[in-house]
Amino acid sequence: MGLFEHINALRKNLFRALIFLVIATALSFLYTTKLIDIMARPVGGLEALRAIDVTEPISVYMRVALLVGFALAFPYIAFELWLFAAPGLKKKERFFSLMAIPAATLLFVGGMAFAYFVMLPTAIPFLVNFMGIQTELRPSSYVRFVTGVMFWIGISFEFPLVIYVLASLGVVKGKFLAQQWRLAVVIIAILAAAITVTVDPVNMGLVMAPMIVLYFLSIGLAYIAQGSKKSRVVSPEINN
Repeated sequence: MGLFEHINALRKNLFRALIFLVIATALSFLYTTKLIDIMARPVGGLEALRAIDVTEPISVYMRVALLVGFALAFPYIAFELWLFAAPGLKKKERFFSLMAIPAATLLFVGGMAFAYFVMLPTAIPFLVNFMGIQTELRPSSYVRFVTGVMFWIGISFEFPLVIYVLASLGVVKGKFLAQQWRLAVVIIAILAAAITVTVDPVNMGLVMAPMIVLYFLSIGLAYIAQGSKKSRVVSPEINN
């Protein structure tokens, strides 16, 4: 296939993924109000939020619906990307990359669950009661903060899987990742500050701790991927 054929094939895959995302988002409308109430439980539920703008409630509703729709559509979106890449992979690589889709889904959902059940119950009381100033919680700012943290933590939990795939392709090396662990910690600290929107050590530590663990887990997975790649190269030579 030429370049334009590849682009056209990718366009079809992305279009189907977008259609499924729209359907999943539409289905999430049935549960969005309940989910917003669940997100607001750390501050007392929906009744604790006070809207100022006329369009604020509907914008919050759509934001949460889109996040839920993306979470529901995530496996299918990953599957469409796999369909695009599969023709260029070997049979064994196609199988393992297909099996990575459930793993990626579990990691994304696990990251969002970690953010909701571990990070937010600690971060929100600190932010709301900082300096003893009473905070009037707006739905737009509160939900934007919660969904942003949940989404980016969910994405960060994909890091070990991404590193494993890149190491399998020979793009990164476990030794290089191990040597650059100090730089990685600095980058993780910067990302943690951006995600939490606060630089207090408690909330940054809650974000940094799992990300650092995930980084060192990624180093181990990179070595495993490199070992598997070497065994695949050696086996044909032995057979010949």
